[in-house]
Amino acid sequence: MSLHSRAVLPRAVLAAAAVAMLAVTGCSSDSDSSDSGSSSGGNGRGPITYVEGKDTTESGVVRQLVDKWNETHPDEQVTFKEQSNDADQQHDDLVQNLQAKQSNYDVIALDLPWTAEFAARNWLQPLTGEYALDTSALLPATVASGTYNNTLYAAPKNTNGGLLFYRKDLVPTAPTTWAEMMASCEVAKTNDMGCYAGQYAPYEGLTVNTAEAINSYGGTFVGPDGKTPTVDSPEARAGLQELVTAYSDGNIPKEAITYKEPESQSAFESGKLLFLRNWPSVYENANKDGSAVKDKVGVAPLPGSTGVGTSTLGGYNIAISAFSKNKATALDFLKFITGELAQRIIGESGLPPVLPALYDDPALIEKMPYLPALKAGIENAVPRPVTPFYPAVSKAVQDNAYAALKGEKSVDQAIKDMQAGIESAGQ
Repeated sequence: MSLHSRAVLPRAVLAAAAVAMLAVTGCSSDSDSSDSGSSSGGNGRGPITYVEGKDTTESGVVRQLVDKWNETHPDEQVTFKEQSNDADQQHDDLVQNLQAKQSNYDVIALDLPWTAEFAARNWLQPLTGEYALDTSALLPATVASGTYNNTLYAAPKNTNGGLLFYRKDLVPTAPTTWAEMMASCEVAKTNDMGCYAGQYAPYEGLTVNTAEAINSYGGTFVGPDGKTPTVDSPEARAGLQELVTAYSDGNIPKEAITYKEPESQSAFESGKLLFLRNWPSVYENANKDGSAVKDKVGVAPLPGSTGVGTSTLGGYNIAISAFSKNKATALDFLKFITGELAQRIIGESGLPPVLPALYDDPALIEKMPYLPALKAGIENAVPRPVTPFYPAVSKAVQDNAYAALKGEKSVDQAIKDMQAGIESAGQ
């Protein structure tokens, strides 16, 4: 799965082999200074190749972007290399190319957790010095997703975030806090339906849901170095406790322990849930003919401890290969992709843009009525833990959260074990 297409689902945990490879090579930001990205490749100009997973948008947005660039850059044409639609295959293709220090991939699209992994292995050109990119007009959370060890390595191309879908015919005003939402569960009981669900099966979606709960209460997972564990805190305990309590008292239905995105969406669309945490694509599907909740769907930012909660950020980052021969052209292409023209094309295709001004555009809001809520969510969003050891970190999070939900571990023990798992991931 991935968080970048219109179907926007969180990407499955990367292969365990990648973890082993990172551990063997001892990857860190300074693990191989002799092979630093800033000293590899060249800063020339000329044709470049842009690499991204299969373009699944109806409008073919990537080809639109490439064609628009090529219209005005006859001597610096961009070729689009379209990968498969499978995130693991995309990741492995990039690893194979970059590990061999090949120069034929100039600009690459990255699922957000890959940015730190590739940066730590010195495969990405740092966007500093002569390669600096002005990010002041972009949504800050999206910029943070491309930052590792306090250095920007990737620019955001498109983004995404979790939303709260609710039955506006039963709850006229969306809850703004977790406590308000839990208080509304009486409405669910009266109408013989489940109250709230996200994705709680033991997979990447549980990492996302756990991160949102913990982040919303002020907790974090790793420090800026991507290795130091920080999850053992009162804030993290408070966030996880809210999920565990809601599950144990039935406000999160017992069957939700098996939910991934499709199952939770189906429960909401069939009228079995009052509230649903999911991705924006649910809105269009829930309002199609045949849906039991057509024209009854409200959308709001995720509720937090005292107000708007913290969504886990989705989307795609784009980065310059450390081994590109035409980095000057590649940098200009990054500037183009993050500019207003390209971002409007991205927004009109149905993907959330990274320019905040576009979220207030009446034409885009008509196309995607959830944009104002999504903007509020993304303004408070946090990337998944930014670490070169993401697969192992994600596994530590989801395994312990799952055990806590099932009552196999106390919240306190789950957080302690999560901390230990994150610590061992970076060793």
